[in-house]
Amino acid sequence: MLRARIAAPALAFTFIHLLTPASAMTGNAPPATGWAARPIVMLVDEREDLCTGTALARDLVLTAAHCVTRPVRYEVKAYQGGQPIPVRSIARHPNFDPASYAASRATADIALLKLAAPLPDIVVPAALARPRRVNAGETLTIAGFGVTIAGTPRGLGIPRMAKLTVTGKPGSLQVRLVDARTRNVSAGLGGCTGDSGAPAFDGEGPLVIGVVSWSTAPQDNEGCGGLTGVTPLLNYRSWIVETARKFNSRISE
Repeated sequence: MLRARIAAPALAFTFIHLLTPASAMTGNAPPATGWAARPIVMLVDEREDLCTGTALARDLVLTAAHCVTRPVRYEVKAYQGGQPIPVRSIARHPNFDPASYAASRATADIALLKLAAPLPDIVVPAALARPRRVNAGETLTIAGFGVTIAGTPRGLGIPRMAKLTVTGKPGSLQVRLVDARTRNVSAGLGGCTGDSGAPAFDGEGPLVIGVVSWSTAPQDNEGCGGLTGVTPLLNYRSWIVETARKFNSRISE
């Protein structure tokens, strides 16, 4: 299986990976609204690479660890034209292994960002979902700022959402999501470039149960529109809570 790292340039539009064209999460998906839109933020580094994050508190953002591995400056924005807020501290889960991630093996692709100032009131922090293992056939909602068509800048920075179905044999280390209409046979909705770190919401409310980590094109090719890989928070929930306390941030559990 070929997976795509789905961090993306925010403005430069020179993509980290050459991805095969596919209808992505932001393809025919509607703009993110309501509870799915309010917690998500844009994470941009000094090279203008983009990921998505989820506010867990006014000054704390959850994202993917692979989005914050470089020794560069990072900023968070509530929307494209929003005031950038510097990231003051970064905590990657101690079990995150970049080599395992690069080799398409499940790893603790989770990170917390402590901000230098509070997010604006337009952002409403999400809560952690109750700890549980999801089952095949369940529906989760993802929301992010990624592109609408892989390999292009189309739609980048516009928040969109999609309901995806848990497929395969979900475990405590990795969950795979698929568009129920296309079933990984043809291009459908799914995470794409810029959606790394995006939340997977449980139920009909801002309850984060996982973080978007990777994607494939249909039939396990490299790209988007096939499978969306999510790192579930089940094994890492206590680390998130403890790290938030160390950062003096109050989150909803």
